[in-house]
Amino acid sequence: MGASGSELKRVKQSKKNNLRNRHYKSMMKTAIKNVLSADKKDANVKEAIKNGDPIVALESTIISHGMPYPKNIETALMVEEAVRSNKAIPATIAIINGRLKVGLTHEEIEYLATNDEVRKVSRRDLAITVSQKQSGSTTVAATMIIASLAEIAVFATGGIGGVHRGAEKTLDISADLEELSNTNVCVVCAGAKAILDIGLTLEYLETKGVPVIGYKTSELPAFYSSESGFDVDYKIDSALEIAEILKTKWNLGVDGGVLVTNPIPVAFELESSIMNEAINQAIIEADQENITGKKITPFLLSKVSEITEGKSLDANIKLIQNNADLAAKIALHYSKQG
Repeated sequence: MGASGSELKRVKQSKKNNLRNRHYKSMMKTAIKNVLSADKKDANVKEAIKNGDPIVALESTIISHGMPYPKNIETALMVEEAVRSNKAIPATIAIINGRLKVGLTHEEIEYLATNDEVRKVSRRDLAITVSQKQSGSTTVAATMIIASLAEIAVFATGGIGGVHRGAEKTLDISADLEELSNTNVCVVCAGAKAILDIGLTLEYLETKGVPVIGYKTSELPAFYSSESGFDVDYKIDSALEIAEILKTKWNLGVDGGVLVTNPIPVAFELESSIMNEAINQAIIEADQENITGKKITPFLLSKVSEITEGKSLDANIKLIQNNADLAAKIALHYSKQG
């Protein structure tokens, strides 16, 4: 039986889409040559990519917008060292004077940590920041994009953005979620940031087809706490098995990221009831001061740290280091998958 007109139309459209996608990927390959510069730090990462060595991407928003000075620098360097200690190569990602940087020098980290004019860059800001030759720290979404360009498969962060509390009125939903549905990068985190609506965040990820894995846990971590009351999709107990899942998913042509949630170590977690009280108070103050958009997350994290007398900041640092440890182990196994 011959194909119908509508079937032929679909086939033709599919071929057209495939050609466009191949053209897009070709452009991305060319772009990545401009991402990695001749700087020594970049050259190390570039050589690692060429050799198929294990690499872990790291975001830079925590340096410029997530933590106070000098904790931001100390944490950035500590996280890089955590990756190295697990036999992987750290690649902190940012934009410096309009150039995409995959791997930062100490001087560049210092610059991000102390310059008030550094932008917070998500997907919507990426092209503008580059074209205007500005500097910016990358959110989860922007870091995923640049990591994908550089063919880095594993990325460690503290927590992802998600659906904000009250989103039914504000429609405040992080671009991180959309990026997870589109970009082939594994994001290792301690769950969604505790200031978010975790239930709705999980619903959004399910709708977008993003697998949510719990590392040695069946319950989604809640950033500062190992408990949220919500289940993950799959409990996986080894970094090797996670690496095998990544390789299988992308070999099947199933595009999009994988979210690996890693509970904060018990010794450093904060009681969820205390944290929820602090978060609710911070949200009330944000409403009173009309804090919205990209300013809301830094404001809430800062306010929660103030309310908890710095305990939340200390927990934040420990969980990021813990995530870097796991991400490096996953990257090491992934690099051996062939």
